[in-house]
Amino acid sequence: MKKLLTLVLAVALVLTLSCAAFAEGYSGELKVWVAEAAVDFTNEQVEAFKAANPEYADLTVNVEPVGEGDAAGKVITDVESAADIFGFAQDQLARMVAAGALIDVEPGNAEIVAAENDAGAVAAVTLGDTMYAYPMTSDNGYFLYYDKSVVTDPTDLDAILADCEAAGKSFYMEINSGWYQTAFFFGAGCTLTYDVDDEGNINQCNVDYASDAGLAALKSMIKLAKSPAFVNGSSISAATNVGAIVDGTWDATAAQELFGENYAAAKLPTVDGYQLSGFGGFKMLGVKPQEDEAKLTACDALAAYLTSGEVQLARYEALGWGPSNLEAQQSEAVQSDIALSALAEQLAFTIPQGQYPGDYWSLATGLGDKILAKDYDDADDAALMDALTEFQDTCISYAG
Repeated sequence: MKKLLTLVLAVALVLTLSCAAFAEGYSGELKVWVAEAAVDFTNEQVEAFKAANPEYADLTVNVEPVGEGDAAGKVITDVESAADIFGFAQDQLARMVAAGALIDVEPGNAEIVAAENDAGAVAAVTLGDTMYAYPMTSDNGYFLYYDKSVVTDPTDLDAILADCEAAGKSFYMEINSGWYQTAFFFGAGCTLTYDVDDEGNINQCNVDYASDAGLAALKSMIKLAKSPAFVNGSSISAATNVGAIVDGTWDATAAQELFGENYAAAKLPTVDGYQLSGFGGFKMLGVKPQEDEAKLTACDALAAYLTSGEVQLARYEALGWGPSNLEAQQSEAVQSDIALSALAEQLAFTIPQGQYPGDYWSLATGLGDKILAKDYDDADDAALMDALTEFQDTCISYAG
């Protein structure tokens, strides 16, 4: 009986201590890296988090300016001294996981993330069956800006080109870019992705450009380049006499200024029977592994809060960053944003940009340059397939 009583008291003591630890939260320091433009906003949201969660009232959070493009390199170089929570772009996920710089998202939070964010963003933070980061934005990709007094049907590329030609206007798209070029290949049904090993090294290329789908994509690009309306480019700020252009949200202000009352945007059009696709881009918050469980719990709680729907919407209103949260995307403010609405529609047809070797981008530029130089204008299917086979074999050669 005494043994039983002792056991009961011991269990009660453990539960009491656990509850006390939970109630006390964590009062140490956390370091957070975000883009410079988001530092002030993040500091404000940290204070709101502490006010909403009294157990973290004494938490000290140091927010430092480190951009999403630089964070991965800094974290991988020295995980120990890196921030506890950091923003980064989706193409760095595999490297970060391989370097042991990310801890998987707490299971309860992972369920919420999967339910509340768009499918592209959820896929972007997931490697295999494991979620490693919290989606923060769904706003990096390309779509169509157009002058609605010129383009009458933005859903079909041939129709767009016909309208531009008739009006003496230009259609811009950068087909000698490995980023924009995938719109055709992925849209036609091709695959080009790379796998990485546990050390972050590329060890396999998954590619089928040398196929009927790849041939269809290449022919579509050749046909596009032959249009008198076509101009190779993707920056509306550097474009002239524009009827339509494939560009991104970063140029929304320039597009509005150029087109004025005729400003419009839409998902990419279809061409030759398929929907143009491409890469989608996402920003996310990662949490690095922690030895202190209480600190890890605080990191998870803060990362979840900073990527919640409410904060994503506030971030849009303060910085113009497009939310990945489904409810935030349906807000009146976001829905009335012409560029973001077009991108959201387009992202349903894209894949998240993963890790690609640097040489891929040069190779893709070379393929596009040959199209622009009209090297393939008179080529038959066999010659085009030879070009695609060479491209595919070269992509494979970059893997391990």
